[in-house]
This record gives sequence, C-alpha cells and structure tokens, in this order.
Amino acid sequence: MSTLRHRLALTLGAFFVAGSASAVAAGAASASPVDCPALPGAAQTLISSTSECAANADASSAAAAFGNGGSATANATNMGLSLAIGADGGIAVSEATNFSGPAAIAIGQGARVEAWGVSPGLSIGIAGPGATVTVSGTSAPQCSGGPSFAGDFQTLKGCVSDGNTVIPLG
Repeated sequence: MSTLRHRLALTLGAFFVAGSASAVAAGAASASPVDCPALPGAAQTLISSTSECAANADASSAAAAFGNGGSATANATNMGLSLAIGADGGIAVSEATNFSGPAAIAIGQGARVEAWGVSPGLSIGIAGPGATVTVSGTSAPQCSGGPSFAGDFQTLKGCVSDGNTVIPLG
C-alpha cells in the first residue's frame, strides 16, 4: 500500500474513531467518574457504582487511569509512563516499562484495549463500541470487532478498522 493510501487510511480511521467516541461519550455523562493518578512511587484504586480505576507506579515512573462508566488500569515500572481511559462500558489496560509510554482508550459497550509498552517508544490503542485492540509492543497491533485504531512506535506498525475492514499500517 502506498504511503499516501496509508496516510489517508490513518486519517479517516482516526476521524471515524473520534466521531464514534464522541457519540458514546455523551452517554457516559451520567456515570460516576473516578480518577486514579499515580505519581512516582504511588498507587491508587477507586471504585464507584459505575466506574473503576487502578494505577500503580514505581519510584521512577508515573501512571494514570480514568474510569467514566468503564474500567481502567494503568501500571508503570522502570521509567515507564502509562495511561488508561475506560468510558461507557469500555475496559482499558495499559502496562509500561523500559522508557515506554502506552495509552489505552476504550469507549463504549464491549470496547477493550490492552496496550503494552516493553521498549522505548510511544503507543496508543483506541477502541469504540464492540472493538478489541491489542498493542503488544513486540508485534503488529491488532484491531478487530468495531471501530478502532492502534499505532505503535515500538514496532513501527499499526492498524485501523471501521468494524468491517481492518487495514494494517506499517
């Protein structure tokens, strides 16, 4: 696939996922949100009637997890920086180590993202309703089930899906 087609697919996919996220985020407004920032050496877990979050960071790292009608877990070790956001039924898990910075964003019922940072570099996984995204940090990210996007600077690969067609990037 040409570079122009990759860029077009990436741009269209990002707009599609952002539009889907905006549409479902409005439904999360009635949820009881929870915020779990974990500065170096800290840990925090919060659970409300509709949301949960947990963040843990060793002395050299930082993590943040935000649940708004969903579940989010972020862990960071060895100079890692981890972010997880779960909203409107989404489940987001982010694990960072070794100078990595993964972000997991899951918005909507059935949305699930697992983003692993194992090597220096940033990565992101975004899943809309019904989508599953996996960023392993060692192989090409996987997008399936619904509108989703992933980009990984650890592997220089990514994927975008409209829920019917998955386009590998990189």
